[in-house]
Amino acid sequence: MIPAVPVRQWVLSLPKRLRWHLHRDPALTTAVLRLFLRAVERTLLTHTKTAPAGARMGAVSFIHRFGAALNPHTHYHCCVTDGMFSGDASGVHFHTSTLNPADIQQVQETVRQRTLRLFERRGLLTHDEVEAMLDWSHGGGFSIDASVRIAADDRRGLERLLRYCARPVFAQERLAWAGEDHDRLVYRLPKPMPDGRITLYLTPLELLDRLAKLIPQPRRHRHRYHGVFAPNAPLRAQVTALLDDSPADAPPTTDAPDPTEPSTRPPHAYLWAMLIARIYETFPLACPVCGATMRIIAFITETAPVHRILDHIGEPHQPPPIHPPRGPPDWINADEPVFLDEDLDQDRYEIDFDQRLTW
Repeated sequence: MIPAVPVRQWVLSLPKRLRWHLHRDPALTTAVLRLFLRAVERTLLTHTKTAPAGARMGAVSFIHRFGAALNPHTHYHCCVTDGMFSGDASGVHFHTSTLNPADIQQVQETVRQRTLRLFERRGLLTHDEVEAMLDWSHGGGFSIDASVRIAADDRRGLERLLRYCARPVFAQERLAWAGEDHDRLVYRLPKPMPDGRITLYLTPLELLDRLAKLIPQPRRHRHRYHGVFAPNAPLRAQVTALLDDSPADAPPTTDAPDPTEPSTRPPHAYLWAMLIARIYETFPLACPVCGATMRIIAFITETAPVHRILDHIGEPHQPPPIHPPRGPPDWINADEPVFLDEDLDQDRYEIDFDQRLTW
């Protein structure tokens, strides 16, 4: 949905004293994100000479609750258009911004002051504590990095940036068993820790304990859209239409559509098969028998035909019965040690059904 315009990554990190509150309070995390993006948008508007007063930026934000060492570390990654969008009767226009390191440093200082005042208003810091933290040197623990800028025609670079921002808690290729006994795990860190360690040795339960602390709060989005990318933004449809079949070196300006010309569907509306292939690493329209490309004949949603098709190919048309939850095994509370290879008298599933493979 991001058109061919320059995009800059803004990364905000806060002092350790504030991260604990952000990690446990999702409303506070959202409030800090809003004031951060508000400061970025105001700076972009100030340094965009051709943008009108009502111009808006486009941004996609990612809230990271983890650090490189599988530690709790709430910080923000925001992919922001390096300019402003405006709309008029002739269409939507993009105005490129010009920022220098001093402008970015000013955004950091603004976010620092407003964040500390926010914590004071919510009773998380006293007035004396805020004044003391404002006197801290080297940014007082606040850090904003905006050195990564993707050019308008670098679509591969933009994809790499978005993949980096949307990455999971840990990389599976960095995790392996330590030794032949498989009683410990080793996790290779992408960079050395303050004590110089480059690997973590964990038991399986220690790994689960670290990951459990990093689970986001329920019903909270990990990435969000802002400005002209917001779901209800007035210019969203026009801005996202800029990327439809347009060359990479074309200027990011479009005229009003001609109602007499037939409308064409954007690529993201019919490339669903390619999206599935990228996620599941298998092409859904490839025949599993001969490998030829299958053609969609119809979408069947009626219950009776679906049941007949499943019966014909030997698949059940009823969902599998789910075994009810049960308590811990009896050997956990046993008075004497019990060897795991013994045939324990435990409740077993009534059917042998592997839902990972069949359902």
